[in-house]
Amino acid sequence: MNIERRGKKNVTYEEARVYLDHVSKYGSVLGLDAIRELLRELGDPQMDLKFIHIAGTNGKGSVLACTSTILSEAGYRTGRYISPTVISYLERIQVDGVWISEAAFARLTKQVKQAIARMEEAGKPSPTIFEVETAIAFLYFRETQCDLVVLECGLGGQLDATNIIPPPLCAVFTSIGEDHLGVLGNTIEEIAADKAGIIKPGCQVISAAQSPAVTGLLKKEADRYGCPFYLADGRAMSILSEGPSGITFQAKGQTVFHCPLAGRYQTDNFAVILELIQVLRKIDYTIPDRCVADGFMKVTWPGRFTCLSKHPYFFADGAHNVPAALRLSETLRSYFPGKRFLFIMGVFRDKEYDRIAKIMAPLAKAVYTVPLPDTGRTLPAHELARIMAACCPVNTTITSFSSIQEAVSTVLSDAGKDDVILAFGSLSYLGEVIRSVQTYQTTQSTEMRVEQ
Repeated sequence: MNIERRGKKNVTYEEARVYLDHVSKYGSVLGLDAIRELLRELGDPQMDLKFIHIAGTNGKGSVLACTSTILSEAGYRTGRYISPTVISYLERIQVDGVWISEAAFARLTKQVKQAIARMEEAGKPSPTIFEVETAIAFLYFRETQCDLVVLECGLGGQLDATNIIPPPLCAVFTSIGEDHLGVLGNTIEEIAADKAGIIKPGCQVISAAQSPAVTGLLKKEADRYGCPFYLADGRAMSILSEGPSGITFQAKGQTVFHCPLAGRYQTDNFAVILELIQVLRKIDYTIPDRCVADGFMKVTWPGRFTCLSKHPYFFADGAHNVPAALRLSETLRSYFPGKRFLFIMGVFRDKEYDRIAKIMAPLAKAVYTVPLPDTGRTLPAHELARIMAACCPVNTTITSFSSIQEAVSTVLSDAGKDDVILAFGSLSYLGEVIRSVQTYQTTQSTEMRVEQ
């Protein structure tokens, strides 16, 4: 597909997105052959960068957000590459927390598109959309002269497009659980083995607390390459206070830190981050405690138990698998005992939605099911409503909606000021939830001024 108009030299952001939408129709293929060829055509920008590579089932984004913010506070020009995004397509590529501009994205998309054309002419395989986006990110990070890049695996580890990088400074593993069963493996050990593929000679390996089998597997792989292995022990960290406004904590002999990211599951992520910072210090990166404290305090990470409003509380959380649902349920029970919970829920049909439903349904006073923006993968709202009805208490109200905005407007109208609203099930629709809450609040504010 041609994204350049005849006689026009530059490409607009809109034209770049049209081209990428065209590429996305070819689906996703695990493997490194295509991206290796693509990056070779582009001069291997990844070889000029230093990486912190993060794999895991849950917590990758939170660890990435906190780590990159801390490194920026310490004076390092820090790139971050995330997937999926919540607010904007452009947020997937950032430097020091600033999204790539539309102009830069369009220019680099054109460069990648021309490289793909040369590959196709030579009879080489065409890259997938994630491989194209990854190549754009590497070009941008090299162009902006990043000191460090914090890189999140898209899917798995061994054959994920991000694993084309040279040995990273650190290979980091957040909590590993059952997700993408049948794609990455059929057991948690097989999934962990795939994720362990990001370990390369010369890197430092840091892991969250895992099951004994997973910990042993990761350590064995680290030993195979002669890599130091560090296990982050959350039990050595004291939680001084926690609630909807965040968590205040202290590791042994360290400063007291506060982070606005709420949710019980964050404590494991904080332990990984503190261990990672200690390891970076060992390999001669200067990261003062005040920069760690400032980084934790300033971090933002939408869609991870994010508070959108109070009175009633309205949270958005991307819990989309069984381990995340278990931690989310634990957080709700701990933070809001005795409260009424009203859920907005949307899920992909390839997820274990029946098990997620059984975990979350006992808490629900009302459930509002919605379709996801990706119509090809979404579980229909009426089908999700039927599944939730089979799991919820008999007095639970369950309603399916054809639009996210309608569900948000309805739940905010139905909720009392002491109730707790939660949108969960997938990160992919939370951006629309956030925008819908903002629209509702603006409308209500305008109506109140008119009445006055």
